[in-house]
Amino acid sequence: MINRSLKVGLIRSELAARRRVQIHGFLQEDAARSILGCLQRDVQWSLAYRANGASRMVERDAYRSMDAARIDAVLAEAYTQARGDYGFAYESHMMVKAYLDKQDPGLLLHGVLEYLNSAEFLSFAKTVTGLESIRRASAQATRYRPGHFLRMHDDADQSDGRLAAYVMNLTPSWHPDWGGLLHMQRDDGMISEIMFPFWNTLNLFLVPQLHFVSGVMPYAQHDRLAITGWLQS
Repeated sequence: MINRSLKVGLIRSELAARRRVQIHGFLQEDAARSILGCLQRDVQWSLAYRANGASRMVERDAYRSMDAARIDAVLAEAYTQARGDYGFAYESHMMVKAYLDKQDPGLLLHGVLEYLNSAEFLSFAKTVTGLESIRRASAQATRYRPGHFLRMHDDADQSDGRLAAYVMNLTPSWHPDWGGLLHMQRDDGMISEIMFPFWNTLNLFLVPQLHFVSGVMPYAQHDRLAITGWLQS
């Protein structure tokens, strides 16, 4: 599934020097297109958001039945939360939970999760990060639409064994003024880098590291699709 022509040594060197790297053409093209098709046609999305100091999920059946006014009301709760603290709102498919619950048999994303935890992928992860303690990969599919966002945070969670974070971008066409860009932030509040969601590109960075995803604008014409998660001990 990984593109065999990747320059692994250069990727490792850049990650070691900068604590983050963007890998273009990460997957074999046929694999990337197949996953894209699954995200566009087969995934039944839930709505993940944070309100009143707690992370919440509108599960897929309830979400599918919500009208526009109710969705706007939920997003308004997320915006209120985000005014004073960490917050987020985006559509999610929790791949590990769906796999363990045997949800949607035959869904391609089950095979993707198995690959992310295969000897081949974990060997690649260990090689490019230099972290031999990596043992597993978590994963969720995400779909950002107008009004969705992810406020600044650093992914630190020692209890979860997080060593590195990844974002596998699977959006064929995107414009920078649509928002939805991954911003890497310094401790002084300044932006050190903006990582554009190029098609079939893996963003990989060591944790903890401050970052956020800018809000998607109302005039965005496509969905921002990705598979994201952590490499864990």
